[in-house]
Amino acid sequence: MRLGELVDVPLTPPAADVEITGLAFDNRAVEPGTLFFCVPGFTRDGHDYAADAIARGAAALVVERELDVDVPQVRVPSARAAMAPVAARFCGDPTARLTVVGVTGTNGKTTSCFLIRELLEAGGIPTALLGTVKSVVGGREAPLERTTPEAIELQRAFAAMLDAGDRACAMEVSSHALELHRVDAIHWSVAVFTNLYREHLDWHGSAERYAADKLRLARLEEVETVVANARDPRLAGLFELPKRVLAFGRAPGFEPSAEGIVREGATVIPAERVPLLGTHNLLNVCAALAALEALGVELPDPAAALEDFEPLPHRLEPVAGTPGPALWVNDSISTTPESTMAALEAFRGRPLIVIAGGFDRRQDYGELGRALAESARVVIGVPDTGGRIVQAVREAGASDCRTYEAADLAEAVAIAARHAGPDSVVLLSPAAPSFGAYRDFEARGRHFRELALASGG
Repeated sequence: MRLGELVDVPLTPPAADVEITGLAFDNRAVEPGTLFFCVPGFTRDGHDYAADAIARGAAALVVERELDVDVPQVRVPSARAAMAPVAARFCGDPTARLTVVGVTGTNGKTTSCFLIRELLEAGGIPTALLGTVKSVVGGREAPLERTTPEAIELQRAFAAMLDAGDRACAMEVSSHALELHRVDAIHWSVAVFTNLYREHLDWHGSAERYAADKLRLARLEEVETVVANARDPRLAGLFELPKRVLAFGRAPGFEPSAEGIVREGATVIPAERVPLLGTHNLLNVCAALAALEALGVELPDPAAALEDFEPLPHRLEPVAGTPGPALWVNDSISTTPESTMAALEAFRGRPLIVIAGGFDRRQDYGELGRALAESARVVIGVPDTGGRIVQAVREAGASDCRTYEAADLAEAVAIAARHAGPDSVVLLSPAAPSFGAYRDFEARGRHFRELALASGG
């Protein structure tokens, strides 16, 4: 493909219109014929690696400042922002032929994406998946380095989906990806908003900026329909947008109830057939059903479509293969107060032992401590923030909640085993650094099972 076909900037002289055979923003990935994007990063500036990219065969550069080199340069205000539209053109604008559902929010993105894919597949629509846990393209699974890939990788993935026979894609959209323009130049069929709390304040700087970056997805011109949680007042502004907006969480949309998932008084999925635990997961199912409605996909029996759906790795996931009390793993416990309270609510009324750590230092420890003190019988803190979590529980003044600080995960599991009875639930946070080295969820699960068996619990 010619350089002039990829960029909107006039090329002078005409000889600058060279043939481009690949795209890269990492100089180590450059091959002969590559268009190299000199992206200023947080720890390094791509302009400093232009010479190496040229030595590797770069045919042209996208720059933010002129460089003293002998290859064509396309100067733009932002090399990062230029990547998405150029990548979309280079890959043949794949999302123009692919139904793309983007899911954003603080909690529930991963589960909602898996549910949407499950329902679309049940409706006869081959659907790809991009998210925190894994990618699925043409039915083949692979790990992902980040929740939302960079724009070049993302557009390649969309093209690969079409080549593999997929007709739709359900994907997580992180706040980082929105701010960094990774998800520009995508034809969004539906944008789903699960909820909006405080998170990643170390990146965004403030709760207000974090919210603004999240809500940016709904305001993209390419978004056809917005699906939003009507229970979250922070999302109320979405219902005023001059585009189609569907609500879930409250009537007349899909909403949780004691009967299960209901819609205008009619039961859509009976409670006993909902495959996941907790009200927050009921809302995730509602979000997925609303997304299908937005796409015009009707299922005669949504419950049947989800009857084989299993909890995602470490999203209120039961750990099999261990004797004694019920063992559950949940990635979101201890990451935000809201995610913690959602997980605790799922086990209300049962003796609960919580192994906690990995809490965002910028979050409200007081709120977390009160939630744990009210719901748990035992709280065991693990490094590196477990000590502060335990202190917050003690400051909440709960006399019925015992607290311990463990040196590591093995000691925490042993303490839990000593306190657990046959009706107890042990809830573990793999967000704690003890598990931080494991990107492989199966490896993390094996480790936890081994520790539990070794402790005799």
